[in-house]
Amino acid sequence: MAFPNHRDSEAVIKTPEEIELLARAGQILSGIVKDLKRSLKVGMTTQDLDLKAQELIASYQVTPAFKGYRGFPGCICVSVNEEVVHGIPGKRVIKEGDVVSIDIGIMVQDYFSDTAFTIGLGNISADLRTLLGVTQEALYKGIEQAVIHHHLSDISFAIQSYVESHDFTVVRDFVGHGIGRRLHEYPEVPNFGPPHTGPLLKEGMVLAIEPMVNMGTWQTEILADGWTVVTKDRKPSAHFEHTVAVTKLGPRILTEW
Repeated sequence: MAFPNHRDSEAVIKTPEEIELLARAGQILSGIVKDLKRSLKVGMTTQDLDLKAQELIASYQVTPAFKGYRGFPGCICVSVNEEVVHGIPGKRVIKEGDVVSIDIGIMVQDYFSDTAFTIGLGNISADLRTLLGVTQEALYKGIEQAVIHHHLSDISFAIQSYVESHDFTVVRDFVGHGIGRRLHEYPEVPNFGPPHTGPLLKEGMVLAIEPMVNMGTWQTEILADGWTVVTKDRKPSAHFEHTVAVTKLGPRILTEW
């Protein structure tokens, strides 16, 4: 779940034992995502997807992270086409050619895991295929920079540079975040900015890195429901996210699906 762009205090460094607990949560979440992807079909409503996610989360005997969080009514965020993030599940029908972003999180033994993906339904346009491919690759470009002694902004710069080299834009009003015993921890992880600034990355930091990439303007609006973020020009958007640990061996993706 994307975090509004603001400051907190300091990063929470996780012990090796905590990293393993977070890895277990990530492994469970990855299994849920694989099953959820297989269930996604044209003609479903976003509420149908939410109910399927609830069933899957219950089958693993873990807790949904988003349900009730700051009043969010769904188990997952489902954002379609021009919706960037935080789409509330409801009666919207998923159609051929739509792109659907699903953001999902769980809590396992008091530790959170968070991931997101965007998928095209049926025969999507070439431009949309490129948007999805660039957004997913931008995520991995950012993850490559999650290395001890790099600066946090090296992640941001890698994402922004890659996205803008393909003539897309990165959302600036919502960012990634630290994660652990809380769903949202310091530091925030913007998807834009100059390199070599901000805090140094340290072993034991765990970050939810999540580029949100728009086909048109980077600017967004929040709808009247108080949650759903849409592109200001109503052009499509894509969103990919992994929970990543900074380790002495390099970045470790805890939610690889």
